[in-house]
Amino acid sequence: MRFALTIVCMLTTVPATAADLTIRIGNLRSDEGQLLVAICDEAQFTTSDCVHIGRAPASGGVVTIRDVPPGIYAIQAIHDENGNGTLDRRMMFIPLEGIGFSRNARMRRGPPRFAEAAIEIRGDGVVSFDMEYFQD
Repeated sequence: MRFALTIVCMLTTVPATAADLTIRIGNLRSDEGQLLVAICDEAQFTTSDCVHIGRAPASGGVVTIRDVPPGIYAIQAIHDENGNGTLDRRMMFIPLEGIGFSRNARMRRGPPRFAEAAIEIRGDGVVSFDMEYFQD
């Protein structure tokens, strides 16, 4: 009996496997610059503190982020067309470069709420969404 209890305890404490997530971003207005992508939990969403980040040339429209633990996350992406590593804005508010969120959550007077962009990551997979632009 003691042996069986030990096995059950060991099985219930096995950590979940981290995932490799591929993010496909559509509606890019150009192949210039790079894509900056962050996978964030609710506390980190829309901050610069997201732990799971990646970047890739915009020309491919794809960013892969490795070793993401299972959980509920929202993905945010920037099309950094000029390659300066940040989202350029007009008058500190209106994005001059593309921005997008998982589940195609829309910006309305600011970023979407976490719940609008939230997805569950359980293992390797692909998430697709479109980039949105506010300036030509």
